[in-house]
Amino acid sequence: MTTRRLFRTFAIGIGTAGLLISGCSGSGSSPNASATGTAAPEGLSAYYTQKLSWRDCGVEGFECTTMKAPRDYDKPDDGDIELAVSRKKATGPGKRIGSLLVNPGGPGGSAIGYLQGYAALGYPAPVRARYDMVAIDPRGVARSEPVACLTGKEMDAFTQVDQTPDDDAEVRKLTAAFEKFAAGCEKRSGEILPYVSTVDTARDMDVLRALLGDEKLHYVGASYGTFLGATYADLFPQRAGRLVLDGAMDPSLKAVDMNRDQTAGFEGAFQSFAADCVKQPDCPLGTTNTADAATALKQLFTDLDAKPIPTGDDRKLTESLATTGVIAAMYDEAAWPQLREALEGAQRSDGSGLLSLADSYYEREPNGKYANLMFANAAVNCLDLPPAFDGPDAVEKAVPDFEKASPVFGRGFAWASLNCAYWPTKATGTPHRTEAKGAAPIVVVGTTRDPATPYKWSEALAEQLSSGTLLTYEGDGHTAYGRGSDCIDTAINTYLLEGTPPTDGKKCT
Repeated sequence: MTTRRLFRTFAIGIGTAGLLISGCSGSGSSPNASATGTAAPEGLSAYYTQKLSWRDCGVEGFECTTMKAPRDYDKPDDGDIELAVSRKKATGPGKRIGSLLVNPGGPGGSAIGYLQGYAALGYPAPVRARYDMVAIDPRGVARSEPVACLTGKEMDAFTQVDQTPDDDAEVRKLTAAFEKFAAGCEKRSGEILPYVSTVDTARDMDVLRALLGDEKLHYVGASYGTFLGATYADLFPQRAGRLVLDGAMDPSLKAVDMNRDQTAGFEGAFQSFAADCVKQPDCPLGTTNTADAATALKQLFTDLDAKPIPTGDDRKLTESLATTGVIAAMYDEAAWPQLREALEGAQRSDGSGLLSLADSYYEREPNGKYANLMFANAAVNCLDLPPAFDGPDAVEKAVPDFEKASPVFGRGFAWASLNCAYWPTKATGTPHRTEAKGAAPIVVVGTTRDPATPYKWSEALAEQLSSGTLLTYEGDGHTAYGRGSDCIDTAINTYLLEGTPPTDGKKCT
């Protein structure tokens, strides 16, 4: 995620109030073997042959439609789910290659919002010239039967809950918040919760591929979108076309390992921010060294834990909201000046800057309404992997390891990883290697100081995929394509336009 209104890419789940950056993995049911050829999987021909009715969707240059998919792929006669789709046709010149599906991650990020707000306008012109740019909001997300959990006021309260509990009473308050969140999801969206896994969404993508008339699926997925793309390739290797997986996740990891890795990733990102900050004359964390900067930030969090500060809103800036604000700015170094200003304000008892960053992360509108990003995020994550922890005692035992990974964020991230322990639907996925044997070359892109999807995950996914090739960006921020590196963009554009992947191990700065 970035704090600019360029569209964000997400890796969400552990972190503030249990919903900032938890990665996922899944297995679930596999399609019939016939799905790897050209015929529809058994029992699904009605879905694979439905007709799309495109219409103007009120955004210049874009068309919209809906498609149906079985709510339960194992029981396709048990009812449908309606999914929203949008596209912008290839502009030319040059021969049209096909459709290019895009997904910004999450889980919970709106692919249609990403398409209309950025990808179909901001991707390199040669790519947009030769591809129809297409997005489908995943099931449970945004326009596709969205998962709902809490009201705006309830979500405000949830985001302010102390996630670094100091005593048993605070532990009970935090676990009660997780329980209330899960109960709200079950009450408002219980019928769909068992059917929003990554495997289900990958299968939806194959239905859409067929309806678009494409023999192969071409795809760019960022952050969690890499897991979705890798899952598609694993299920349908013969139908995988040119796949770019940017800011990759490692499907072989358990939830606790993934969350701890991300904790270390955000620590690394903070160290990069701090190293830059102490060189600036306006650094609110001091101008000496990164260790002192970390100490100053921890002290700010401690002070806010004891006494939240005004924001100019009816909400005060709590430790949890401040942590979210800092984390939000770690996704993109372009947000570092904004973070310095927000931290300086907090030191003057003005919490508005950090609150604004936190609200951007949560997709909270000024009227107090939240997008369903965080609700869908929990629904998918808690279905894709068994919980990181089964209760508070397990968290307490793990806190030292998390604090070793990040002295600044570790304790809060450990407790935030408890959220899926109270989920009403049992996980259907498990950690597993994803090999996609028989797939065409797949480009995995990793950024060396990526906070949300640590670089070693990209290395791991590229190694697991039988046709994976690793492209490395040596730098800061979350994901690499379209973020200013001509070397990265040229390599990916060449692959998308010509089908030629970069040399495995290629590095860009």
